[in-house]
Amino acid sequence: MELVNGSYAIQNVNALDICAQFGTPVYVYDAEKIVNQLRNLKMAFSGADLKIKYAAKALTNISVLKLLRKHGAGIDVVSIQEAHLALKAGYTAGEIMFTPNCAEYEELVEGAKAGLMLNIDNLPHLKRFGEQFGNTYPCCLRLNPHIMAGGNLKISTGHSNSKFGISVYQIPQIMEIVDQHKINVTGLHIHTGSEISEADVFIKMAEIFFSVAREFKDLRFIDFGSGFKVAYQDGDAVTNVYDLGLKLTKAFTEFCEQYGRKLELWIEPGKYIVSDAGNLLVKTTVVKSTPSVTFIGVNSGLNHLIRPMMYDAYHSIINVSNPEGPQKTYTVVGYICETDTIGADRKINEVTEGDILAIRNAGAYGFSMASNYNSRLRPAEVMVINGEAKLIRERETLGDLLKNQVEINL
Repeated sequence: MELVNGSYAIQNVNALDICAQFGTPVYVYDAEKIVNQLRNLKMAFSGADLKIKYAAKALTNISVLKLLRKHGAGIDVVSIQEAHLALKAGYTAGEIMFTPNCAEYEELVEGAKAGLMLNIDNLPHLKRFGEQFGNTYPCCLRLNPHIMAGGNLKISTGHSNSKFGISVYQIPQIMEIVDQHKINVTGLHIHTGSEISEADVFIKMAEIFFSVAREFKDLRFIDFGSGFKVAYQDGDAVTNVYDLGLKLTKAFTEFCEQYGRKLELWIEPGKYIVSDAGNLLVKTTVVKSTPSVTFIGVNSGLNHLIRPMMYDAYHSIINVSNPEGPQKTYTVVGYICETDTIGADRKINEVTEGDILAIRNAGAYGFSMASNYNSRLRPAEVMVINGEAKLIRERETLGDLLKNQVEINL
């Protein structure tokens, strides 16, 4: 969203016109930005045999999935339901990496029946997989490198107390199971978390990875996950993907030479691809002054964007209706009956009731984590593509809340 001639627009489509057409609250995604981020990654890793597996959990709208597939991205899914969405979006089974965590073993079996690449992250399921499939079905192993990355335990997944992956200290147990059942391990996977800005973290992870990889003789790929940091406010440190691409490609190429053949390098970006492309447009319901704080109430909340309350995440907030007014200090809150702060003590151009605010950088883990808490309805989703705003998800209705409820006679 850019300020052009005094008005905010996405691909020259006026943001206020989008609200007038589709109502509020509404998630709006810029398709051009999504595609550009994908291109940036391809260029950054141009020296490697790169496969990008978009992390679907960031934003699962089927139109977004189709857009990414059209422009050459594969996909990583974490539930069998996400796998079915990917198949519906046109992905072939071979393009889908399936990485469930603490799910029922039967999901892995269903994934195998569908032909997905299975990413197994615990020893009990690896053992059951070996007993059932032996060497007849290839798989990937998710490892925990015991690296704290990202600076926040809620989003770090590779530290010693994380539930994700099989500990690198359990390699002897892994090899015992693999050898016993002759399991066909064709890939290794590590994902240490989100918000990682330093390329050196990935290089440190790679060193651990490569030492383990030498134990497996039939690898086809190594998957480094993602966690690339994006900017949520001015001055934020971000991942320099071009620096990372050069360093990681160099290290990976050297490993492949030692390993004896060229492997594919996989990454699984989600937030990096869609975060900055998304805005949540909301309407001001009230401007409420107290002796200490001036609150802006809006017709949305943690039910639509839980990241500020769940992760203490920062999202920039702008007044789309009054982009050039004097700035005042506000705390923006939602309409949920909980402490529901979207942004505290923010400098925002003067706000009056009815103004449209944009919550920026909301493309990742926004709608995909939305709920019906307080029996509130989830918003519409719109994609701006080729200079046109298109509805890609209808706003929920009361009927949607009731359709799966079963009334009983009392």
